[in-house]
Formats: sequence, C-alpha cells, structure tokens
Amino acid sequence: MRNNIVLLSLVFLVIPRISKAQTLNANRKRISATRISKAPKIDGKINDDAWDKAEEASDFIMLRPDNGKTEPSTHKTRVKLVYDDQAIYVSAEMEAPDPSKIPAEFTNRDNIGNADFFLMTINPNDDGQNPFEFIVTSSGVQADAKISNGDEDFNWSAVWDSSVRFTEKAWIVEMKIPYRALRFANEAVQSWGINFHRRVQNLNAQFTWNHVDNQVGRWTQYDGLLENLKDIKPPTRLIFYPYASSTVKINKGKNDFDWSVGMDIKYGLTENFTLDATLIPDFGQVAFDNVVLNLGPFEQQFTEQRQFFTEGTELFNITNLFYSRRIGGSPIDQFDVKSQISDDEEIIDNPSKVDMLNAVKISGRTKKGLGIGFFNAITAKTEATVRNKTTNETRTLVTNPFSNYNILVLDQQFNQNSFVSLINTNVTRVGEFRDANTTGIKWHVEDKKSTYNIDGSFRMSHLSDDDTKPSAGYTFDTSIGKHAGNWRGEIGYNFQNKDFDPNDFGIFFRNNQQRIYGFLGYRLLQPKGIFNNYGVNFYYNVNFLHNPGTYVGANGGLSFWSETRKRFGFGGNLNFSTERKDFFEPRQGTRSGIYFKAPQRININHWGSTDYRKKFAVDYNWFYNFFKDNPKEGYGFRFAPRYRFSNRFSLVYGFRYSQTNRDQGYVRKISESYANDNPQYSAIEGDIIFGERDWTTYNNTLTGKYSFSALSSLSLSFRHNWSKVPYYDNNFYSLDETNGNLVASIYNEDHDRNFNSWNIDLNYVWQFAPGSQLIAFYRNSINPSNNFAPADISFADNLSRLFEQDMQHTFSLRLVYFIDYNNLKNIL
Repeated sequence: MRNNIVLLSLVFLVIPRISKAQTLNANRKRISATRISKAPKIDGKINDDAWDKAEEASDFIMLRPDNGKTEPSTHKTRVKLVYDDQAIYVSAEMEAPDPSKIPAEFTNRDNIGNADFFLMTINPNDDGQNPFEFIVTSSGVQADAKISNGDEDFNWSAVWDSSVRFTEKAWIVEMKIPYRALRFANEAVQSWGINFHRRVQNLNAQFTWNHVDNQVGRWTQYDGLLENLKDIKPPTRLIFYPYASSTVKINKGKNDFDWSVGMDIKYGLTENFTLDATLIPDFGQVAFDNVVLNLGPFEQQFTEQRQFFTEGTELFNITNLFYSRRIGGSPIDQFDVKSQISDDEEIIDNPSKVDMLNAVKISGRTKKGLGIGFFNAITAKTEATVRNKTTNETRTLVTNPFSNYNILVLDQQFNQNSFVSLINTNVTRVGEFRDANTTGIKWHVEDKKSTYNIDGSFRMSHLSDDDTKPSAGYTFDTSIGKHAGNWRGEIGYNFQNKDFDPNDFGIFFRNNQQRIYGFLGYRLLQPKGIFNNYGVNFYYNVNFLHNPGTYVGANGGLSFWSETRKRFGFGGNLNFSTERKDFFEPRQGTRSGIYFKAPQRININHWGSTDYRKKFAVDYNWFYNFFKDNPKEGYGFRFAPRYRFSNRFSLVYGFRYSQTNRDQGYVRKISESYANDNPQYSAIEGDIIFGERDWTTYNNTLTGKYSFSALSSLSLSFRHNWSKVPYYDNNFYSLDETNGNLVASIYNEDHDRNFNSWNIDLNYVWQFAPGSQLIAFYRNSINPSNNFAPADISFADNLSRLFEQDMQHTFSLRLVYFIDYNNLKNIL
C-alpha cells in the first residue's frame, strides 16, 4: 500500500493548478451581505428589524421549461439575506395569484412531492462544483444535499431551522443556516457563490435568481456572488449523535431480545475537513433488500441502506472501486467450510453476515479545490461451528477473519468543470486469507467554454494469497465528447485485462474484455409545439476479448424521451444485439476460451408517466424481445398507479410481470463422481450442461405514507417477489466447447426453482427536536426461499403455500439525540 500512496502523492505534484474559469458566468449577479446585531425570529413573518436594511435579490429568470424567460408579473420573488456571528438568515417572499391553491403535499425529509419549493445553494469556495443545497417546500418540509459536479447527494444531512407562512398574496420562507452546517475558510472578508431557486408546481416552472443557461455547462457553474461577509469565524464543529435501541424478533414461536447503545460523531478537524465516526454501529432498522432469483453468472448488486455509508461518500465513489456492501456483508469463506469437515461432522451454525466493529471517514476540500478522503472500517472475525455426530464435540472454522478496509482519495478540481482523481483501496485480512489492493486514476477535462471534454480512467488491482502467486490486473478507458448545445456525442474505447479483480472492496462483473463505444444525440432545449423537451440518442458498442482479441459481438440502439407541456412523459427504445459469444454464462472464465453462442436479439420497449400534479397518476412500461433462429422469446410490463388522497396521505401500488419462454441457461458442470454414479446419462465428466426453461416473475409492491406534520410521519413499504422456473423434461444439452452450440443430451435432473421474497416494513418517525428522532419500526418477513413448492403452480396456490412458511416479526425502537458542542458549552 505504501508504494501506491507514494504514487498518488507524486502524480498530484505535477497536476497543474489552473485558475478558475468564469467564462460561462461573466454576467453573474451580486448581492452584498448585511450584518445584523439581533437575529430574526424564524417564524415566516419577516417583520423583524433585521430585514429592513438588507439588499434584495429579485428579477428571477426561468430555468425550465422556457430557459431564459423572465419571471411573470404574477409570480414575483424577493429574497433577502443577513448574517451574524452564528448563522446566515434568508427570507423569501414568493407571490402567487391565489396562494391557497399552491400544492403543499407533506412528505418525509429530503422528498419534495407535489409542492412548490424554495431552494438556496451556498458555495463558500466559489468553485462552481461543490455547493451546499437547502430546500424548504410549501408544506414546510426540509431537504438538503451536498453537490459534486452537478450531482445532488440527499444522503447528506445538516441541522438547520426554517419556517413557512402563507399570506393573501404570497407564501414566505425563512431559513437559518448555522455556520456548523457549512465549510469555509477563516478569512476576514469573504465572497461566496450563491443562487436561489423557486419551483412553481402549478406552472410546471422553475426560476433562478442568477440565470442558468441550459445550453452549456453544469447548473452549479452559474452561481451569483454573495459579497462582503466580514469577520465570521468557523465554529468548533463537534456534533454527537448518541443513540439507544431495542429489538425483539419473533420466529418459530421463539422471542429474541437485543438492545444496544452507541454514538455517531462528527468533528471538524479544520475549516474544510470533517471526521465522521460510528462507534458500536447498529443497522437494525435499515430497509430490506430487493432480493430476486438469480440464475445468472454474477452476484446481485444491492443499494446501500446504511446512513453512515451513504452520507458524505461522494469522494470515495469517484472511480467505482468502492462497494460499501462488502463491509459487513457475507463471509468470503475462502477455504470452503464444507470441504473441511468429515463425513461424521455437521455444520450447526454458520453466520451469513459479518459484524462491523467501527468505522471512520475523513473528507473535505481545500480552497484550491483539492479534495481529500480517508476511510477505514474494521469487521469482526466470523466462525462456523461444526459438531461431531458421534462424540458431540464441537469446533470452529474461520469463514471470515478480522479484517480492515481502507480507502485514500485525492481529487483535484479546476476550471469549475474539470477534475483529476486518484484512489487507493486496501483490504487486509488476518491470517492466511487473501489481501487485496486496488489503485485508480480518473480524469474529466473540459475546455473553458464547457463544450468539449476528455474522460478517462486507469485502474490496477493486486491480490495476494499465501497459497497462490500474487496476481495483478488493470483496466483503461478513454473517450472524447461534446456535451453542449442541441447535438451531443461521444466516442471511446476501454479494456479490462484477464486479471483485473477489484471485488474484495468493489464490485465488477466482466474482465478480459475490450470495447469501442459511442453515442450521438439531439435534445430540445426550448419548448416547441406540444413538447417541453425531448431527446433522441443513438448508441453502439463493438466488443472483443482483450486476450486473445476474439470478436464477441456488437450491439446498438435508438432511444427517445420526452415531456409534453401537460406533464406527460413518455419514450421508448429499440435495441439490437448481434449473435454473440457469451464467455460468462458457461461459468468457466474467459481464460478457458469456452463460450455459449447467444442468439441475435431485438428489443423494443416503451414507457410513460402521467402528471404527478393530479391526485391520480400512473407510471407504466412494457417490453418485447425477439430472437432470431431461436425459440426463445421474452415480454413483460409494469403498471404503477398512485393516488394522493390528501396532502398528508398517499399510496403507490406497483405490479411487474415478466415472462421468458424457452430460455437456455447454465445448469451444472459434470463432475467425475457424478459421471461414475450416472452412467446411464450421455453426459460425461467435464460436460457443461444447459437446460431449457420458462421463467415467470411477479413483483407486487405497495408504498404509502401518512404525515401528521412536517416532523412526524408513518410510512409503509411492502414487496412480494415470486419467480417460478420449470425446466422442460428431456430438453437438456451439452455445450459444444469448440463452437458454443448446444448438443442434445439425455441428462434429466430436477432443477426447477420456486423463489419467494416477502417483506413488510412499517415505521413511525418523529423529529421531536432539531436533529433528534424517535423511530418505531415493525417488519414482517419471510426469508428468500427455493423449492418449498413446485414450480408449475398458480399465483394463488403459491401464496397459500408461502404463508405456511416460517414468518419472522421484528419490533424495534430507536432514539437518536442531536448534541452540538457549542450549545452544550454555552449551557455549561
């Protein structure tokens, strides 16, 4: 690891420090900050003396749909900003013809819903790339985000104050943003990038104070300027989130009670860098995973649900080498427990999850645009328990050793539109288990007018194992493109060699590949006819093995998306794949040279989404797959109606159905013992067996929420996923390893699948004080299961059999309290 860190440092010594570019924002608006001696009361009334002498920001410009159009006289917006030693205060008065008709749906925090909103971005570094975002909706709900290169991260959360009030002519927002929520330098006089947005839901329009040109660049490059902030000092940023939780699990008539206490800590190491730590972490209330039946060659990837790994991790995700679900995931079981037990032994306990002991992360960005991130997590040793059937003696086998996960990131931004990043990830495991180290560099460089760009990355992986020779792999990608104006496009090339493997800490599916790719697209930037916007894209990929360069196949497609003036969004795709050599479905690896000849495919799909401003709305899509000279076919649809009963109560139901007929897929590779025990089959040792099957999936979901207020809500999440896969009798094949074709075989084992996953989550959240929450949680679940019922049964029969399975009930109560060191110091 030391050599990689030295490499990171040396590379950054030669990165040019390019001055800021203001080419896109030469006519930026400016507003002077007004210092006050008495803070306004945050009650939405804006009648405090503090607002009297404040400069006003007005004359908003439309961002969408008519980019560049001035705000209508019926919807004037006036914003004022003042500050003192503790915080920045903002008032916004937003006129409307009839404020009583302004949509104001209550939602959970960080969700907008059917509501107007006022949004402010603040960028103390004024770098055009990394502002903080604070939003207040017309129902009083707060949302906040950290932005990086135009992407909003709503997992980031700060503690701040706001209030909303309606008058006869307008609705009003007041905000207080404490300095602890921001990162800024300790300088006597400062100027910050700033912009204000207003969303008018009934007009389907959004306005900004400083004009944002949708022709070119990112919206964060168009900040106005807040000037003359004087004598403000970064506070001591030390925040504690102590928690206490208790959980009861009921399964098979047995009760299991557990409780825990712990703490999350945020500490500002400097003005711009923050330490986050979680001590004795508890993830008992995270949402369930959308588990599906997986018959493919790759693992299923899950989204991260744990807040510590979603908040403030944008630096660590830059080169796609960080898959946080590896931490506290399944044991690697490198030496295969089952192979280490004798015939007279049995496994009586084999934990499916590794416990995380603690984790810390340090992240921030200097005034000159250098982002630095450090992450470290430790997981406990995990052991399986084996019992001797004769003597009843037990012993343990390590399935996952005590492990350390580490990341170091350096990310240099420049010109308000470009960056070069370096990352090193490292997994160190105690004992003879495998260690892993990966290093990557990624770049995105644009010209000063933000019209053309060059993208690229280079990544290296290194695995070390006491029993095997260390292996090293690498991957490279580069492209050049145009991303401004109506016409846009890109052309690029990438490859991964046969040894590239970052999967100890990242997630990566296909190596030993190379690809030529690109796209050409057109998008409408101003409304025309019935459309607010639309776009058309053509893409292509030509694929080869990296070694020995074998042509694999090509694919391409045409896509269309649009939104009408009446808020109906719709689009579709026409995709084409040539006959291709699939080196992954046979499960032998690309080094073997063995492939399955997948048939030529044509896919057509369509989607639509109606106006969410109405009480009733629908999302839908459908698809159909054609295969040339092959009996396989696939089709399906999704239908998701939603109804908003009131501003407080809404439900969304989703039904998805998919059907694949006469699919050919991998079943098994014949072992020597199987061949000896089954001489009646034509399959012999080493044969790779494929089977023909029908695959049917039903997915039902229901989500709902009832908001008692902007700070208190009850939420429901339900999902039932059912897949049935019956194989055709006597339709099994051996794979011809010379040409990828399937040859009839009399192999006829039972490989039918019947898979169910059932979850219901119900949780109540009450924010009883700023940053503090009480969460009551209930889960009803049936663990994913296979083959508890025949595959060829009806939906009703399957559901009846499902309820005969063991069901687990989980009840949990969690209390989290927000403590600011500065407030605590003042009290003491």
